[in-house]
Amino acid sequence: MAHIELRGVFKRFGSVTALSDINLDIPDGQFFVLLGETGAGKTTTLRVVAGLDKPQGGQVLIDGQDVTGWGAAERDVALVLQQYSLYPRYTVRQNLEFPLKSPMRRVAAAAIAERIAKVSRTLRIEHLMDRKTDRLSGGEMQRVSIGRAIVRNPKVFLMDEPLSALDAKLRESLRAELKDLQMSLGETFLFVTHDQVEAMSMGDRIGVLNRGVLVQVGTPADIYARPVNTFVARAVGAPAMNLLPGRQEDGADLGDGRTLPLAGEAGRAVIFGVRPEDLEIGGAGIEARVTDVENHGVEKIVTLQAGPHRVRATVPVTVQVRAAEMVRLGWNPARVHVFDAETGRNLRF
Repeated sequence: MAHIELRGVFKRFGSVTALSDINLDIPDGQFFVLLGETGAGKTTTLRVVAGLDKPQGGQVLIDGQDVTGWGAAERDVALVLQQYSLYPRYTVRQNLEFPLKSPMRRVAAAAIAERIAKVSRTLRIEHLMDRKTDRLSGGEMQRVSIGRAIVRNPKVFLMDEPLSALDAKLRESLRAELKDLQMSLGETFLFVTHDQVEAMSMGDRIGVLNRGVLVQVGTPADIYARPVNTFVARAVGAPAMNLLPGRQEDGADLGDGRTLPLAGEAGRAVIFGVRPEDLEIGGAGIEARVTDVENHGVEKIVTLQAGPHRVRATVPVTVQVRAAEMVRLGWNPARVHVFDAETGRNLRF
């Protein structure tokens, strides 16, 4: 296991700032997920930790030792990529053996056989050992790629969107397997993704990146319930949080005759945020027109037009509603977020 720290890491590519003053602490044995859109700096962060890119400023520490000036081979980290990086003319066994036969490692033949047998059992690829990797499915190839990382017994596992090339059903299956694997190994995983479902379902903690800035770090529950700004509110949750413009008067006017107590200057422009599951159809509330209904089995996602605003509500499948119907739309004020319209900052936390 390994403890990873980034202290004030700064990285530029020409005139583009890829990482800006990144401070991050990942304890031993944690599954940490970096979440962000394309270009947010996720892969650059991973490459800086791996030693493939050197930052212009700041420090990278592994187990308390400054490794900023070390090369990738000296850091003893394993990198698993979206592309499988396997030798197609080798068998699965030969691919797993390859990193252990390096002159730098000098692993005895008996130890190699023991490690490969253990990894193949763990990943359930024993039946594939003598098959060429160009004859494997996508999921099988990714398991072999992960196996190549495991046999080395690295200090840290770095994973760059390893599931994004797989179909939806296989991604769901491998998400659970990968989390189980990390828990059984007890190793430190740094996993980057643009998929908030992956982040929320796999991470012990999540770091949200936006244009090279680490916006918020916390548990999945914290990130979801207490987003620090509108960017995080949109990034986490499916469907995303409804964000509606408004203005702070005596408290924050919710538009239905109720106000939310809120300290600060009256007249301030604000943005109200309401999660789809916190909207209620029926009973008291404002009038809205149903424009679309998506049936997801145990729940429905209902799109509504409320005055000039379009919102989405997640309701039980038992709620009877149809397109073009007029309904009453309500919400619990205690579950409403209020963001500053200029900065996007959450004013309630």
